[in-house]
Amino acid sequence: MKRTSRTPSDLSESLHQRLNSYTLAASAAGVGILALAQPAEAKIVYTKTYEVIGVNTTYNLDLNNDGIADFTLGYYHLSKASGTFRSVYALVPTGNAVEGAPGAHRFLAAALKRGTRISNRQRVTETNALMAYECDGKIRSCIGTTYFKGNWIDATNRYLGLKFTIKGKTHYGWARLTIPWLNVGFSVTLTGYAYETIPNKSIIAGKTHGGASLGALAAGSTALSSRQHKIRSK
Repeated sequence: MKRTSRTPSDLSESLHQRLNSYTLAASAAGVGILALAQPAEAKIVYTKTYEVIGVNTTYNLDLNNDGIADFTLGYYHLSKASGTFRSVYALVPTGNAVEGAPGAHRFLAAALKRGTRISNRQRVTETNALMAYECDGKIRSCIGTTYFKGNWIDATNRYLGLKFTIKGKTHYGWARLTIPWLNVGFSVTLTGYAYETIPNKSIIAGKTHGGASLGALAAGSTALSSRQHKIRSK
């Protein structure tokens, strides 16, 4: 018996639309599953503040607000008949660190610009660090003269690079300060601080929030497929 050839027929428009909808839904579901399988996107916890650190006072910097000071910022002033010594400094608990480099007498904390990446590739110290100081007379090796040292003298909105631990894991953060010299001493103002919640992940100085997560991308894909389906159904 002779067979007759058959020409494939075109899919109906309604069936074509349904197949497209199923494909879009499957794609969106795939993105959602991928998002669940991936680690969470970086999250930066930022605290805006305005704290003036006065003469011979300190401020306990608690980056993750757990009631434990991660660093202590201070302003010290010693005045004697032989001279005067002023310093702005960061006290660093064991296991934590600030970014900087050795100076003539002490470790000098770096005054980072906005946009600088803070990570384990940068030079850090686990000791106390000077930010700015003035020496006059015969105090602290000042030999009958006045001089200023440190990276933070007259710094405006610069960033202190920080490394600290949460439950034994390393995190990175920053503190923003302004430290002008006013002829009669320093003025020290802390205007904000932040840290990265993901262990060992670097943070950008001045950045106050993380990027979009895969979960958000998945939600966006689902919303897009829904809009496309509505358009095709019209």
